[in-house]
Amino acid sequence: MDFELSPEDAAFRDEVRQWLADHRRQIDETNRHHYDAGTDAFEAHRAWEKTLYEGGWAGVAWPEAYGGRGASLFQQALFTEQYALAGAPERINRLGLGLLGPTLMVYGTEEQKQAHLSKVLACEEIWCQGFSEPGAGSDLASLRTKAVRDGDDFVINGQKVWTSFGAYSDWIFLMVRTNPEAPKHQGITFILVNMKTPGVEVRPIRQINGSALFCETFFTDVRVPVANVVDKIDNGWKVAMTTLGFERGTGLGTPVAFNKIWQQVVDQSRREPRYGGIAADDPDVRRRVAQGFIETRVFELNTQRVLTKLAKGEQLGPEASLSKLYWSEMETRLYELGNDVLGPKAELFKGADDAEEGGQWNADYLYARASMIYAGTSEIQKNIIAQRVLGLPKEA
Repeated sequence: MDFELSPEDAAFRDEVRQWLADHRRQIDETNRHHYDAGTDAFEAHRAWEKTLYEGGWAGVAWPEAYGGRGASLFQQALFTEQYALAGAPERINRLGLGLLGPTLMVYGTEEQKQAHLSKVLACEEIWCQGFSEPGAGSDLASLRTKAVRDGDDFVINGQKVWTSFGAYSDWIFLMVRTNPEAPKHQGITFILVNMKTPGVEVRPIRQINGSALFCETFFTDVRVPVANVVDKIDNGWKVAMTTLGFERGTGLGTPVAFNKIWQQVVDQSRREPRYGGIAADDPDVRRRVAQGFIETRVFELNTQRVLTKLAKGEQLGPEASLSKLYWSEMETRLYELGNDVLGPKAELFKGADDAEEGGQWNADYLYARASMIYAGTSEIQKNIIAQRVLGLPKEA
């Protein structure tokens, strides 16, 4: 790949930088309110999303017909990179932007696209994901939430768990069993459900890091129009695998985030005391810092390779699993190194004196463990790589 920006792309990057600089005050104000701190804080982040949409930055590579900018995939990566470098707020509608939107562009009807896509970009519809169940996580095809046809509606009953942003969401994209007689991968349907529909109940789950963004979601005789089915009835597994491919992602723009974590660890090692000196004096710390630099650089270069493939119009195969396995385990190692450098201070929660980043470091460290579970566990990714890349047989 040519690492030199074309004049057009350089101008695009500079435009992004200037726009973000012009909105520095709103960025800082929004960042003061962590979106999990309550409804008012969440609404501050929704207002920021509206500002992005009005500026034409909510969906850079989305088609203009659906409210996007129609930019190239490379320009989308440039925007994501500059957004991260500016420390701009985390995107609260990332499940709509990263999963539901791209899935509808592939499988949705024109009516579904017109009904939802521009509202996703404007953050008028916040979306959550209804895949996992108490008895169906990695073995997702074992899901038991059922939908029974009744005229022009489906009647849905069941339970989902780990519904991120469920308490704040307007809509959920849901996997339901519509044909219990079919093989378990073939009797599943992908359907869109309004969270305000009678019979939908959301119960937040308090996590180890204090956050309550995960939820349980219960469906009791919830009536949903058949028109809300994405693609075909009983063909939801195929749709969901496409969605999971988007979730595991190409890694576009994310190298910046991991580089920033690595730099934080470097800064910590240079100031934290150890044995009469600083942590950076410890040969093992220096070795692990060097390893972190190598890993983040490898990930950055691999992301460029994936971007090149996509820019040529080629489709991703198991690269999504390779990328997801790599970055999730790398992230965990970086946070573990930071914790070792910080020592007891790393365990301080929000509000404690001397807590790193006001306690946000501890919360992020604890949440980083989840990255090896969501979007498919590391074990699932290894199975995919073993079977589809290495050609190894399934266990008999």
